[in-house]
Amino acid sequence: MSIRFISGVCIACFVALAVMFPGSAPAAAPRYKAVAFDYFVIFDANSVAPEVEKVFPGKGAEVTKAWRAKQFEYGYLRSITNHYEDFFKVTEDALDYTLENMKLSATDEQKKRLLNAYLTLKPWPDAVDGLKKLRAAGIKIITIANFSPKMLRANADNAGMTGLFDELLSTEDNGTYKPDPKAYALGLQHLGLKKEEVVFAAFGGWDAYGAKSFGYPTYWVNRFNLPPEKLGIPPDGTSSDFRACWISFWAKNSRQKRHQIDTAKRSRIPGLGAPSAQKCLKPFLSFAC
Repeated sequence: MSIRFISGVCIACFVALAVMFPGSAPAAAPRYKAVAFDYFVIFDANSVAPEVEKVFPGKGAEVTKAWRAKQFEYGYLRSITNHYEDFFKVTEDALDYTLENMKLSATDEQKKRLLNAYLTLKPWPDAVDGLKKLRAAGIKIITIANFSPKMLRANADNAGMTGLFDELLSTEDNGTYKPDPKAYALGLQHLGLKKEEVVFAAFGGWDAYGAKSFGYPTYWVNRFNLPPEKLGIPPDGTSSDFRACWISFWAKNSRQKRHQIDTAKRSRIPGLGAPSAQKCLKPFLSFAC
């Protein structure tokens, strides 16, 4: 086990303690002041599959995968040709193409149910807790998502998560789609921060590439454990979730991480070795970053 890895764990533990036990040690101002999320880091893209399965028994996963691929392909094509359309309309067009290509048919009512599934996505199990931890650390939380404002708000409201975001920012704001650099620039305009002060959290490897190319410190939450894109620009960090890795990533890049370690040594926080404290720290000690 490397010294660098152990150091990272120690820093993560201290930051976790500072969040869980305010006042136990002086807080160090984080270098990063905000996290900009792609929405699929928060909401499970595959949660539309059960509704698709009801309409097309035995083909739910296949149709869902093809539909999502065409959805983003249309986003790319509209972006590079400057023919913007509301992403919910893009989603409908992608569904129509997918059904025709797979020689499937659906009634208007069935299509409506399928499209509405994109308004009621299920959050990932670690999403609420992860967002709360970031907020507790004083980090602003926004989205930079291709979803339309209607889609962003409907999903957040349905999941009871709207209050966890400082802003639900859609690329519709300037008529672009990621990975257009102008889409990523929206975060800086709305936050009033510099690139180096904002971490971008990507769901797709292509989005991690786009954000990193733009200049954001970038973290890839690789929910589906896909291989990295072969584009020569890797993200700054990656894992399959963000519960403990977010705290580690934030701590390792804090402007005052050495101060945190020194303060932790001096503070001699009581009960650190107790079983209850170890239990609280377990998620932070087992991260896979």
